[in-house]
Amino acid sequence: MNIVIVGAGPAGSLLACYLAGRGHRVAVYEGRPDPRRHDDEEGRSINLGLSARGVKALTDVGLMTDIWPLTVPMRGRAVHGPGGKVTFHPYGTSDDQILYSIRRRDLVTKLVDHAMAAGAAFHFEHRVVDLDRDGPALVTEHATVPADAVVGADGAFSTVRTLMRRGVRADFHQEFLSWGYKELTIPKVPDHHEALHVWPGGDDGLIVTHPNLDGSMTATLFLPAERFAVISDPEAFFAERFPDALPLMPDLAEEFAQRPVGHLVSIRTTPWHDGGKVVLIGDAAHAVYPFYGQGMNSALEDCTVLDRCLADAADPAAAFAAFESARRPHTDVLDELSRRNFVELRERVRSPLHHLRKQADLALARLLPGRWVPLYTMISHTTTPYADALARSRRQDAVLGGTAAGAAGLLALTMLARKGR
Repeated sequence: MNIVIVGAGPAGSLLACYLAGRGHRVAVYEGRPDPRRHDDEEGRSINLGLSARGVKALTDVGLMTDIWPLTVPMRGRAVHGPGGKVTFHPYGTSDDQILYSIRRRDLVTKLVDHAMAAGAAFHFEHRVVDLDRDGPALVTEHATVPADAVVGADGAFSTVRTLMRRGVRADFHQEFLSWGYKELTIPKVPDHHEALHVWPGGDDGLIVTHPNLDGSMTATLFLPAERFAVISDPEAFFAERFPDALPLMPDLAEEFAQRPVGHLVSIRTTPWHDGGKVVLIGDAAHAVYPFYGQGMNSALEDCTVLDRCLADAADPAAAFAAFESARRPHTDVLDELSRRNFVELRERVRSPLHHLRKQADLALARLLPGRWVPLYTMISHTTTPYADALARSRRQDAVLGGTAAGAAGLLALTMLARKGR
C-alpha cells in the first residue's frame, strides 16, 4: 500500500517504522522543522515516561536496544512533604517494574532515523491544508499527495481529524483542564535521582519532575491556568508553596518569565476512520491528561494494534474498523484513569491512608503473585488492556471493601507481609 502519515511525533514515526518494515510505501508529512536539526518543542512537555506498552512497541520494531542508553530509570515516586521530608514509594514489587524517563526529542530522532532506514520518506515543514477523502489525497502547502490511505497522527489539535469530520456525522468532545503547566529546570537533585519527584500542593499547585541523563531534572509546574499571569514574583510564590523546591531552582525567575504556558486537553471522538481511506491514531483520536503517564505509551500501543489489524484484515476498511473497535473502549477508560490520578498526585499521595493502601496493594501482590495485581502495575508494567485492568481492580477492591474495617485489614496484611520477608 501507499500510506501517507501526517505527524512525525512518536506515534507517526513509530507507525512509519512498522509499516515500512512490512514493505508498504510510507511518506510522513510534518508541519514543524526536522527535530534532528531543531529543538523546538513549542511549550510541549519535553520529557516522557516510557512504560511497558511503549517498551513493547519499540521492541517490536527492533529499536529498544538503541533507546535504552537514552533513558533514566524511575524506580518510584519521591514525595516531598510540607516540612521538606521526602518519602520514597516504589512503583512495583520487582526491579523491572519501573518507568523510564526520556527526552521527547531524543525518542523522536531515533524513530525518524529508524523509519528512514526502513524506507520511509519524511517531509518536514509541509503544513496540511486540505484532505481529499475520496482519493484519498493529502494537500500540503507544496503539493497534492495521492495515497491508498491517510493516517492522522498529528496530535490533539489534529488537522486530519478536522478535515475527516467535515460534512460527516461525528461525535467530538474536547475539554481543557482549568490548569496549565510550565517546564522548569532543577540542575541537580541530591537524593533519589532515579525517581519521579512530586511536590503535591492540593489546589495550590503541583510539581512533577523527570530525571535527565546529565543528572538534572525537568520539573513541570502545574497551576490553575489563570494563576500564571498573576504571579509577579515566582521565587516568593515558591517560598510560600514549595519552599524545599526553591533552593533547587537557581534559574527559576528567568525560566518562569521565558517559558510558555502549556495547555492540557482531553479529546474523545468517534468515528476514528473514514472507511478504508483515513484513520486517526494517538492524540488525534484520544488525547488524555498526562497524570497517569500513559498518553505517549497508549499512542505507541495504537501503532502495535493498527499494524496487527492491517496484517490480519482483508482490506483497509476492515482493518481500520477493527482497530477502532479494539482500542476505543480502552482509551476511554484511560481518560477516566488520567483524570482520577490528577487528584491523587495533587492531594492523596500525602495521605497516610492512601500510602497504607498502596503498601497493602504491593504486599498482597507479593503474597499472592499473579492472583493479586495492583491497578497501577497492570496499567504501567503490563500490556493488559486498560478496561480489563480497571475491571479486575474493581473486583479486587470489592474483596477488600472501602470501609475503616477494610483499612484495618490492609494494615494487618501489610504487617503480615513484612514479617514474612
